[in-house]
Amino acid sequence: MKFSQWIGIVACLTLVVSCFTNWTWYPDLHKYFTGFVSEGNIYGKPGKLFTGLAFIAIIFFLIPKIWAKRWNVLFCVFIIAYAIKTFILFSGCYQGVCPEKQPGIWVMLFSSIVIFLCALLPDIKLKDGGSSNK
Repeated sequence: MKFSQWIGIVACLTLVVSCFTNWTWYPDLHKYFTGFVSEGNIYGKPGKLFTGLAFIAIIFFLIPKIWAKRWNVLFCVFIIAYAIKTFILFSGCYQGVCPEKQPGIWVMLFSSIVIFLCALLPDIKLKDGGSSNK
């Protein structure tokens, strides 16, 4: 794809911004949880890891080398795997109480998917090795 690097960078920035928005509303606690705030830090701070991995992915999106694109796929796999784990953790029911999903958690999940797809479809020119299959 022609603009996959730039779309990936925008998706990385969107992922970081989504960590600051409300992810879930817990009616029993009367609190919103974000990527950096949870009750007693029970769910940790996934926003820190998302921010670090997104920063590394942005660097790899900007480097026009094949080795950087391969490493970017690895880091983007970590991003999407951690996003799925975090989505399940934050939106799962406990003791009969189900939190209400807010737009931020959906933005986090979909931006992770976009980052992964952009890493799989890099815009890079490969040198022709000179061998042809005629």
